[in-house]
Amino acid sequence: MDTPAATAADIQPEFFSAQITRARRFCLELNPSPSERLVVVCGGREHCTADYEIHRTNFPFYAIEFVAHGRGAVTLRRKTYPLVAGTLFAYGPGIDHDIVPDPSHTTVKYFVTFAGKEAARLLRRHGLPPGAAVQTRAPNDILALFDDLIHNGLRRTPFTPRIAALILRHLLLKVEETAAPPGSADPQAFATYTRCKQYIEDRWADLATIEQAAKACGVDAAYLCRLFQRFDHQSPYQYLMSLRMSDAVDKLRVPDMTVKRVAEDMGFADQFHFSRVFKRVFGVSPQRFARSLRRS
Repeated sequence: MDTPAATAADIQPEFFSAQITRARRFCLELNPSPSERLVVVCGGREHCTADYEIHRTNFPFYAIEFVAHGRGAVTLRRKTYPLVAGTLFAYGPGIDHDIVPDPSHTTVKYFVTFAGKEAARLLRRHGLPPGAAVQTRAPNDILALFDDLIHNGLRRTPFTPRIAALILRHLLLKVEETAAPPGSADPQAFATYTRCKQYIEDRWADLATIEQAAKACGVDAAYLCRLFQRFDHQSPYQYLMSLRMSDAVDKLRVPDMTVKRVAEDMGFADQFHFSRVFKRVFGVSPQRFARSLRRS
């Protein structure tokens, strides 16, 4: 019996670094057609090890990388730029690039690789030509677009390639809209925001209050709220509740699971409080959601 051919999503390309502690990455098309106008190849988020380094003289695709946390330096075409939270840089075929993070500051970065007849022209048009770096004045917007790209890239539906290409175009427009010279924005507050948000994402099941998260991250709750107000579209409490309610959705999918049982399992004092929070997050009550699941 023949073994099914591996798809791009099942293959780890050789340019994926192994010098990471964890990653969330996807692949869509490792052999894009030369007739394509714009096609996303791969993308993701990487938490780099202390000894992470990249030294390349060439790369098969165009790429944009975005530093969400950490610091270091990137050398593109023999010109060195500082790497801080909020830095974006681009490279592509025939462009030497060396990425050397500061080992004393854990680096978290996002990336997207792409190809197509319009790829180089779009990078130049939107102010990030291959071999250049910029600082964004709205790192939260860039972060949200990368997260959306990863979310859709991992879904692997027939619509994913087109959706990913549209998100990439949106990302390039946002880069042009918010670009500033490298090092001109204040990266420290954004780095603190991403560190705190990551902590909430990793520990949401153990967090009862935002004060707990703030204390663990070494900031006070009021400052954490100001960071989210500046860099996000929601408060830290709303973010925590959205993570908890996403878990509630999974619990409600279990056959014969009741809303009351889910509320108890998640530590709510009563199901009415749970129902109010669920409806604030999703716009529908858990009872109605559960009924729709049973009907389907």
